Amino acid sequence: MNGDFTQIMRTEHLPTRIATQFSRQIQKGALKPGDKLPTELAMSKSFGVSRTVIREAIAQLRNEGMIETRQGVGAFVIERPTRHIRLDDGGQMDKHAFRDLFQLRVPLEIEAAGLAATYHRAEHLQQMDEALARITATGENANDGIIADLDFHRTIAVATGNDYFVQFLGAISDRIMQTIVASRERLQLDEIVAVVRREHGELRDAIAARDPLRAREAMRTHMRNSAERVALQLEVYA
Repeated sequence: MNGDFTQIMRTEHLPTRIATQFSRQIQKGALKPGDKLPTELAMSKSFGVSRTVIREAIAQLRNEGMIETRQGVGAFVIERPTRHIRLDDGGQMDKHAFRDLFQLRVPLEIEAAGLAATYHRAEHLQQMDEALARITATGENANDGIIADLDFHRTIAVATGNDYFVQFLGAISDRIMQTIVASRERLQLDEIVAVVRREHGELRDAIAARDPLRAREAMRTHMRNSAERVALQLEVYA
């Protein structure tokens, strides 16, 4: 691995720090479009962290539109990295900041669902199906389930054909993921995973049917329920 990638101090928010180092390498041109990132195992050894941490870092880069992942192949720098937004990465947010950020996410997700129903391509449905298959919440793979959840939502943003949805929802989802991962011991993930998968399945089917109104309603319901699952009371208007 390039010598610019230094081992990360464990007191820092590890996935964000690792993602930042790769992002800088991409922006400087040290990693070029089409270049393959090292394997999870290689990065885990190089940075001295677990593979779960590496997966979270890769998810952040994907949310920011810097890389794409190909199942069974690896992660690659994309041809035209999306301009990205990174919100304050200070770790877990307080409840007020978390609520405000989630409130911002809701209308963007609803609109993205409607647009995705109109403009999606076959590969977007395939990527949604792959993310659905990875959503679990047990044992050491609990964080992977959260990442798969966010991958599902990012695919919807990509399917809109509007880079700004990818940028803004990617940045918001990244911060939400950090907080949920940090506090997941308080969430009964095993109990809600079946419900989440069902809601995602209904959303996926509405998008596949090219029904924008149904997709928007499915996303509105999912966002309202998601907020309740993390003890948020939000105003979600029709």
